[in-house]
Amino acid sequence: MPLVVITDCDHENIAVEERIFGAAGIEVRLPQVQDEGEVIRAAREADAVLNQYAPMTARVLDGLPRLRIVSKYGVGYDTIDLAAATAHGIIVANVPDYCVEEVSDHAMALLLALWRGVAFYDRGVRSGTWNAEMKKPMVQLAGRVLGILGVGRIGSRVAQKALGLGMIVIGHDPYLAAWPAGVRAVSREELLHTADAVSLNVPLNAETRHLIGEAALRRMKPSASLVNTARGGVVDTVALERALREGWIAGAALDVVETEPLPAGSPLSALPNVIVTPHAAWYSQESVPELKRRAAENVLAALSGRRPPTPVNPEVFAGGKLRATTSLL
Repeated sequence: MPLVVITDCDHENIAVEERIFGAAGIEVRLPQVQDEGEVIRAAREADAVLNQYAPMTARVLDGLPRLRIVSKYGVGYDTIDLAAATAHGIIVANVPDYCVEEVSDHAMALLLALWRGVAFYDRGVRSGTWNAEMKKPMVQLAGRVLGILGVGRIGSRVAQKALGLGMIVIGHDPYLAAWPAGVRAVSREELLHTADAVSLNVPLNAETRHLIGEAALRRMKPSASLVNTARGGVVDTVALERALREGWIAGAALDVVETEPLPAGSPLSALPNVIVTPHAAWYSQESVPELKRRAAENVLAALSGRRPPTPVNPEVFAGGKLRATTSLL
């Protein structure tokens, strides 16, 4: 019987996966491990791994001789050593478009909350201050410039929603062939220099790690805001903390941070011009079962000797690199 190991999962249950895999005669285990050594021990006999946060490093992949596929719960796969997986002939797959509406909604919610001072006002009222003018300056959102770094599925929806609010939208994406209507393509430097708010919608990889560091933050307007619903590592936390303290930018709204959960005593927690949410942009009653179903379907395809719907290393299928092509089902 094929074995699927779910390394770790913070969902309420794995009923969706158990139903799908049970119907196919596949054993499922959920050891809830995130340490490299624990992952190796728990998944040593696995034919497939479903993965959320646990590191799938070269060391881990070296220790899993039967593994055919790592299917990621989510869009980003920065916790997986893609080069090592490909070298081993292991398929890596994700669910690239399951939460486009949720994340774009959350990005706009963070922007609006920051722009209109929602959290700032709430904290003031709770501490006994009732004053509509305690947040200054307060300017209209319509007519302001939103700069989007990464104009893919999510970035495009953020753009559409911002245009609906009357914003001017510019974007930078060196890999985009067709641009959404109403979005003007600009260089990254022009975007940072021009935008009243910057929305980050890029994957985390070697090219984008600390994309927003000291140099980028100093290029932004002192009145500008930063919204990050991508990955925490896209932003240099130390540089951001300094930028917010010293007024290089006006504020930041973050759904993701470099170390999650946000460490106790983080300087970000004490800054009044920061909003932080707990990596929740992906979440809705609709998105969770879709994510689980589609991640499981990637596994079913691989164990059946078929190409999964959404591989992120398609080169593994070329030239006999694939670890196994025979069906286990």
